[in-house]
Amino acid sequence: MSTKYKFNDQDQLYFVSFAVVNWIDLFIRNEYKDIMIKSWKHCQQYKGLEIYGWCIMSSHIHMIIGTHGENLENIMRDMKKHTSIALRQAIEQHPAESRREWMLWMMKRAGKKNSQNKTFQLWLQDNHPIELFDQ
Repeated sequence: MSTKYKFNDQDQLYFVSFAVVNWIDLFIRNEYKDIMIKSWKHCQQYKGLEIYGWCIMSSHIHMIIGTHGENLENIMRDMKKHTSIALRQAIEQHPAESRREWMLWMMKRAGKKNSQNKTFQLWLQDNHPIELFDQ
């Protein structure tokens, strides 16, 4: 198993980057961005997530994070699982989402192709954490 991109030292800060499957431009709607920010606030309050910087791009997210609570890999796993469910529901229920069928089809297709999922996948698997040693 590779150790190149892992959260090895919980006392360090990390740059993480994670993307929507097939680089779908999901975050062009503020409602979807708001789901991410709400999830981060929850993780800060209840899991010890420290956020030093973030940028939500149209298809992916960059963050500089640390922790004073749970391990970062657990925080990221839980956050991605929760937001996957919440974002799927938001896509399904958004009255003006013209790309609904296509996005859900792409995410279901990705889930069926991935042996770690059953039927649906919103996020690509890794977070690509890079430990930050200096400024």
